[in-house]
Amino acid sequence: MSSNRESSNKEPSNKVKLTSVDKQFCTDKPDVFPAVVVNPDDCASVAESADYIRHHKAVIEQQLAQSGAILFRGFPLDSAEAFDEFTASFGYPNFYYKDSLSNAVRINFTERVFTANEAPKEVEIYLHNEMAQTPIYPDKIFFFCLTPADHGGASPILRCDLLLDALAQANPALAAVFEQKGVKYTTTMPGENDPNSGQGRSWKSTLSVETQTEAEEKLARLGYRWQWQQDGSLKATTGKLPAVRTLADGRKVFFNQLVAAYQGWSGVREHHQDTLCFGDDSEIPKAWLEEIIATAEQYAFDVEWQAGDVAVVDNNLAMHGRRPYGGETKRQVLVALGAATDNIPA
Repeated sequence: MSSNRESSNKEPSNKVKLTSVDKQFCTDKPDVFPAVVVNPDDCASVAESADYIRHHKAVIEQQLAQSGAILFRGFPLDSAEAFDEFTASFGYPNFYYKDSLSNAVRINFTERVFTANEAPKEVEIYLHNEMAQTPIYPDKIFFFCLTPADHGGASPILRCDLLLDALAQANPALAAVFEQKGVKYTTTMPGENDPNSGQGRSWKSTLSVETQTEAEEKLARLGYRWQWQQDGSLKATTGKLPAVRTLADGRKVFFNQLVAAYQGWSGVREHHQDTLCFGDDSEIPKAWLEEIIATAEQYAFDVEWQAGDVAVVDNNLAMHGRRPYGGETKRQVLVALGAATDNIPA
């Protein structure tokens, strides 16, 4: 990702200067996607970087709410602990991964900082809103590049309102039906943790329970239906979840896991109706899923990581993913999550 030259005009000290980068969307509007903030050169330590965030928090939050994603570049962050301190300066309630209902495998570095995904490097993680396949999801996502890949490994991000607008223009029936009916997801959680699978978190770990009875009680409370499998795994289907949401500012967004589930979950391309259906249990047309995928790729922006980068993503407004990567260097992108005050895991 290459930067254009910044304007030399001085801005008031309470402002955050945005830097233009290639291939941004809406570059002539306040909600440029993504917004990019480069270290103004007076942040020489983690503590000074955290103070910078606290001092500019109001304008940063306003920009994030407009843009959906902000990339912070050039700040002196070089460890999970530094990233933890930097993200803490935003003041969001913690959303600990261990309390989520996602069964993707992650490895913690600190209590709230963990790996982005443990899937093999040749595997693509397709666009999705974090944990939108569950009733409990984070409000904000922080990504931190500790070590970029030798080649590849960008993180595509996508504005969900732009995607929905494009879908509604091209296929009004598609957008209207997804908004009206919502969607249900069916996943299978293994009986034991499988570190070799990107979706290998066991039902005990996923649900934070010890027994089948406790699992069933929690699933019932969250609106799931379920079936125990002979191999000890747990097949669970959500209740109706939104595929389109309306944000506080009135914008409608395409908020779901449809792209990631259809493209990346095992066997879904071949038999998508077994995993994905509308909220009334009717079948989603395969052609519609293919149309969503093709349209989404047109609006994706690839964050080409540099060491020390932090990307803050509003999970309500933007999707994210991971491109495959190669080389000898192990790509390390870490994550921390912020909770909405009305959506903290119990």
